[in-house]
Amino acid sequence: MTRTASLLAAALLVGVVAGPSVLPAAAATPPDRATAHTATQHENPALAAAIAGLPSAEATAALVRVGGDEGVWRGSSGVHDLRTGRPADPGARFRAGSVTKVFTAAVALQLAAEGGLDLDRSARSYLPELIPASYEDVTVRQLLDHTHGIPAPDFPGTLEEAYADRFRIYDPRDMVRSATSKKPEFAPGERQHYLNIGYTIAGLLIERVTGDAYERQVARRILHPLGLRDTYLPGKNPRIVGRHNHGYQTMRLDDGTTGLRDVSVWGTTDGWAAGDIVSTTADLERFTSALFQGRVVRGPLLEEMFTLPEVADFRTGKPAAYSIGLSMKVLGGREVWGKTGGRWGYNAAIASTRDGSRTLVYSVNSTDAKGQDMNKVAENIMVAVYGRP
Repeated sequence: MTRTASLLAAALLVGVVAGPSVLPAAAATPPDRATAHTATQHENPALAAAIAGLPSAEATAALVRVGGDEGVWRGSSGVHDLRTGRPADPGARFRAGSVTKVFTAAVALQLAAEGGLDLDRSARSYLPELIPASYEDVTVRQLLDHTHGIPAPDFPGTLEEAYADRFRIYDPRDMVRSATSKKPEFAPGERQHYLNIGYTIAGLLIERVTGDAYERQVARRILHPLGLRDTYLPGKNPRIVGRHNHGYQTMRLDDGTTGLRDVSVWGTTDGWAAGDIVSTTADLERFTSALFQGRVVRGPLLEEMFTLPEVADFRTGKPAAYSIGLSMKVLGGREVWGKTGGRWGYNAAIASTRDGSRTLVYSVNSTDAKGQDMNKVAENIMVAVYGRP
């Protein structure tokens, strides 16, 4: 038995709605497997190596799609679940976390193009009953590029507390009230702090100016026109509908030890318009290509997604890295734009060069999906596709 398999067998505890149960070691020890499926003759040994050897201590599965003029590559690795050890399903749905923000930003920019939403108008002018006077100068643009200065709302403090509270239904208005009851972190437009709250408010703005549910607007404006049939917004349903590979999280277990718990069933209402979308690599690849080709947001407003605010990061003092909906990193000597996302048990990303010549979508079933550092498997995928920072 490999060291990784021994670790999984010893540490695994699966949590289900009816309560956690210990798996026998034999069932918790799937064979090592890495099944990389290439769709063309394009080879990328580094990319194949990046997803080899799963399940590991860092991840239990990985799904990858690379596209664009520079070559196509498709790969999957790991297992559908640790109980059976079945190979990971390459077409599985997964939680894409903050990739949701790209969809929310795109809808907001479409509304701006139609004259329904003014990026330079205050958010309070749209939601006067919700946003207090202490935040009257925050504009819609500042909500979308994280320069608003509104702090995060209150949530359970520890991972274990969050897990115990995983079926709680969060109301977005209550989250906004919690956040705006606090003092601003900085004056609007002076710094950048990446938080979900700006996009929670953006979701409410979309509902206010359209008179329609946020979810229906995303479906009508993006999902249906692009044929994203495996992408949906889950609402209050804590389960992933349809085919999906299980997500596991390293955490403190009921007996005080540290191990893996199945976290596939977990409500996402705390994320809502900032982080609740469920999708597949194929759907996200189609969305990414359409977005970068100007088929989702058009004209000058598309450039808002590729324009970084000229401010410093609130925590690090480094130049701002987030635009409206996207972020930018220099990898392999060129700009790569995209968005990562994380929900417990799942990491995901979309990325592309500005000209669309090389696109990437991945889903990694990370065992520490919200850790301070980027998951190693996900990082290796990004570097294999674009190069090092």
